[in-house]
Amino acid sequence: MILKLGAIACSRSGDKGKNSNVGIIFDNIDTYNWAKKNITSSRVEDFFKDIVKGDVIRFELDNLLSLNFILEDSLGGGGSDSLINDAQGKTYGQAILLMEVEIPLELRKYIND
Repeated sequence: MILKLGAIACSRSGDKGKNSNVGIIFDNIDTYNWAKKNITSSRVEDFFKDIVKGDVIRFELDNLLSLNFILEDSLGGGGSDSLINDAQGKTYGQAILLMEVEIPLELRKYIND
């Protein structure tokens, strides 16, 4: 089943200097375990390929059922130099929720309405 990540998760994002971070939060252990296997640094780097000029580093926060990604060199130097006019990276969390993912049918019960 293909859907937007926002159907099974929520997000939060922020910035520090020329880097930003995107956190993806899941409501339950089943979707979180699926995400740990399927939402990789490479996948996020590809999704943000027009924005991220450095590495994408993933951190797993098992106690929060969350993944946090550091998007290195993603703010065009910070300040008003940003490539997409979001020097604080605050829209990146909303953007990641638009990423299309394929989930197994047994996870469809967790889809947010």
